[in-house]
Amino acid sequence: MRPFEYARVTDVAGAVGQPGRFLAGGTTLIDLMKLDVERPAHVTDISALPLTDLVEHHGGVRIGALATMAQVAEHVLITSRYPALSNALLAGASQQIRNMASMGGNVMQRTRCPYFRDTAFQACNKREPGSGCGAIQGHHRKQAILGTSEACIALHASDASVALVAYDAVLTLQGPDGEREVALRDFNLLPGDTPHLEHDLREGELITALTLPAPIAGHGVYLKVRDRESYEFALSSCAAVLDVQDGVVRAARVALGGVGTKPWRSPEAEAALTGQPATRETFEAAAHAALAGAEPLPQNAFKVPLTARVIVRALLAAQAGESADGKGIA
Repeated sequence: MRPFEYARVTDVAGAVGQPGRFLAGGTTLIDLMKLDVERPAHVTDISALPLTDLVEHHGGVRIGALATMAQVAEHVLITSRYPALSNALLAGASQQIRNMASMGGNVMQRTRCPYFRDTAFQACNKREPGSGCGAIQGHHRKQAILGTSEACIALHASDASVALVAYDAVLTLQGPDGEREVALRDFNLLPGDTPHLEHDLREGELITALTLPAPIAGHGVYLKVRDRESYEFALSSCAAVLDVQDGVVRAARVALGGVGTKPWRSPEAEAALTGQPATRETFEAAAHAALAGAEPLPQNAFKVPLTARVIVRALLAAQAGESADGKGIA
């Protein structure tokens, strides 16, 4: 780890405009500093800021950016109204990490691509713009199949962000020029030819809150499929919310993880569901629509049929008002 200046602030005004990186739970930043991937000259500790509340807000919920993953996963407002988010948080990381990691830090989570995290690999456009993408010609089994470009196929790893996107989460950002709001689905940027630009976050801005509007009627689930049962990132996941009345889908939300370069909301799947009978055939058509734009490579081509099955399984569970544990995917 390289030397850096450290400052600790106790109010938002003191944090806004600070150079370098903000330190909250540190579960991502400290790892990347140890790996010499992140090299901030200045680190501002914001862990003492009063941004941990979780309260009702205009029919929805407002979550302070420093609320922990564990706190949010277990809160009655989340478990009762946004169960897919609770499930996604509990499916991510270990209990120890969930006790430390902040919600604001989680949505800023960086890729787990080994070509990004290991500086011995010289080719990584996300870490060193213009150096190439080692994963495209190298090991890419766990990389993205949606939203990729010739410059980057790195996977976005957050579980929580998938559910947050499904629930139309909005971020509140405080910066030197004041406060603004950005939908999470727009906050994470596609790699294009600038994969090093990951977020719509301006210099000196701080995430202060995440707001969830009132959810649509119906049940929500988060289904995650991975190589092992615990402490593992998704090969494919789906957050699904269905409002079914008289056997017809009145409204739907579908977001995917483990397959996109950002948390992947699928308006195509939602359009294929809305107004249609709530049947397996409709769900399979929605899965096909969600994956029509997939661009897999040889090692991760299996994610296309796998994700189709994950989507159908999640939608069936949402229709039935059940949880989805990922077992028996077929």
